[in-house]
Amino acid sequence: MELPDFDSPAKLRDMLEGNGWAMQKKFGQNFLVSPGVRGKIIDLVDLREGIDAWEIGPGVGSMTSLALDRGAHLIAFEIDRGFVTMLNGFFAGFPPERFEIVQGDVLKTWRSESERRGVPDRIFGNLPYNIAATLIADFVESGILPERMVFTLQKEVAVRMAAKPGTADYSSFSALCASAYTVKYEFEIKRGSFWPIPRVDSAAVSMVRRETPLASRDRGLFLALIRGLFASRRKTIRNNLRSLSALNTLAAPELDAAMGAAGVDPAARGETLSVEEMASLADALSDVMKRGER
Repeated sequence: MELPDFDSPAKLRDMLEGNGWAMQKKFGQNFLVSPGVRGKIIDLVDLREGIDAWEIGPGVGSMTSLALDRGAHLIAFEIDRGFVTMLNGFFAGFPPERFEIVQGDVLKTWRSESERRGVPDRIFGNLPYNIAATLIADFVESGILPERMVFTLQKEVAVRMAAKPGTADYSSFSALCASAYTVKYEFEIKRGSFWPIPRVDSAAVSMVRRETPLASRDRGLFLALIRGLFASRRKTIRNNLRSLSALNTLAAPELDAAMGAAGVDPAARGETLSVEEMASLADALSDVMKRGER
């Protein structure tokens, strides 16, 4: 099956209609038809011969083709059955160890794939806007930490991912990503680079794994703390900690002692803390809780 012209919306439309494949709005399908943008993104992914990579949402296969050309061993996660059929036809010449499709909702299928094959070297994709933050958070919280991840996603999400402490866009999601990765907002992608043209602006974001991902002694408490510090942005750190169910065994003096040990100002707001400070606070809280158990 011959590859289509990935740069032409008209030819992609004719191919889809000619094969009876309809676009599925519920899957958030918007295809990159700009070869320049595709090239910049695949360069960011940094694929080489023998690299194990996952592609999320390959769609018509424009990025898939580039990844395979660079020698990657590629697992593609695709929810649309019609596109799965199409992709299998386009890339039928590649053996299973070079190219394989996992059909279904990636939010439900990636865990079993990681158990079967382990953590890949790269993850990339044009993420459906309705699942992007959830999927990335799932990877980080579950310890699925490839060396590099590169995504095309809603500009607003990309800005939040790369936001720094003390800024309006800094959030629990920003801190979660920063706990394991150096996140960089790479570039905005114009709406006309996609077909169909989306209603929102898009951006490319890269995530390069930290040399030593932050690891609090109590991973569960650390993750709960990241979420809890942003539960109410107007509340102080002290008040947000008092509302955190994971800390309901601690009295106010114990919370203050932990914040003092971590060098955290109880009257500040959670959005002012770096992820390193959050890790220190989580460890101090864990120490106080353990002393109370003796």
